[in-house]
Amino acid sequence: MRLTVFGCGGWGLAIAGLLHRNGHTVTMWTPFEEECAALNSERGNKKLLPGVQLDESIHITTDRRAASQTDLAVIAVPSFAVRETAAALLDFLPAGRPVVLLSKGFDREGGYCLLSDTLERALGDKAPVVVLTGPSHAEEVSRGIPTAVVAASRDKKAADEVQDVFSNPAFRVYTSPDVIGAELGGAMKNIMALAVGISDGAGFGDNTKALIMTRGIAEMARFGVRMGGKLQTFSGLSGVGDLIVTCISAHSRNRRAGLLIGAGKKPDEAIQEVGAVVEGYYAVQAVHELQKGVPVELPISEAMYRLLFGGDDLQDVVASLFARQKRSELEPDWHDPSEW
Repeated sequence: MRLTVFGCGGWGLAIAGLLHRNGHTVTMWTPFEEECAALNSERGNKKLLPGVQLDESIHITTDRRAASQTDLAVIAVPSFAVRETAAALLDFLPAGRPVVLLSKGFDREGGYCLLSDTLERALGDKAPVVVLTGPSHAEEVSRGIPTAVVAASRDKKAADEVQDVFSNPAFRVYTSPDVIGAELGGAMKNIMALAVGISDGAGFGDNTKALIMTRGIAEMARFGVRMGGKLQTFSGLSGVGDLIVTCISAHSRNRRAGLLIGAGKKPDEAIQEVGAVVEGYYAVQAVHELQKGVPVELPISEAMYRLLFGGDDLQDVVASLFARQKRSELEPDWHDPSEW
């Protein structure tokens, strides 16, 4: 198949290499002339993926018309660039061919909607959207480290096709119809990874890390179900799987930013030092806005909002979390109160 990857960051480079190894003809597109020239010259990005080289047969271009020659399009740009990328490519994408979304986060300009919503609005009925998400650091996928992800789509045929195109002996793809749950898991886990980083940076322990991760997944599921997602999705790869890998990995930009904030740096200083998009920072703001229209309690996400955007002191935020009203661990909507 002829495949085009739109976006030449670490994830785009990793996926382009994977698709090439799967035997497909791969083109990469970037809107930046300087980036295009550097990649064509160096066949890689030493900062993002050290030691990883692109095969010479992978074509890299700034020409949007490359989209017209593709059997399947892959969107691998940061969350803030999804809307602009879709608009730039709309006139060139072939009708009826799947568009795969790798980006994780929310569309701030679209009212903090899911990125799949932005893509679907841009494409209309032209092409089905498939969200490919899960615990998958580009650094490891690029080296063929065993990885599993989820291809979520409302179009089963499109999800099945993506499963076939991307799967190989080191990259296993499951399918799911739950786009909302899969995408919310991939976006909200960044909030929890940022919180875990802050906890570690402040000198808290493994107990605290476990607390954030377990109550974090409960919070993600609670919010996801209210938004229309399926509860089971949050116990899978795009929920607890992505949460674990992002909270504990040295590859995680969100965790690295959190470490700096926990050690005393201001959020904007930490993000600047990380030197890349910290999606969790923007996800905190998005969930805060979305929660206004959803009757659901999100204590960790709201604590992160107070810490990052309200200027609250970390110790005060922690104290307020522990001063909350006592309750059962089981969610009231998910069990029979008569059990006790």
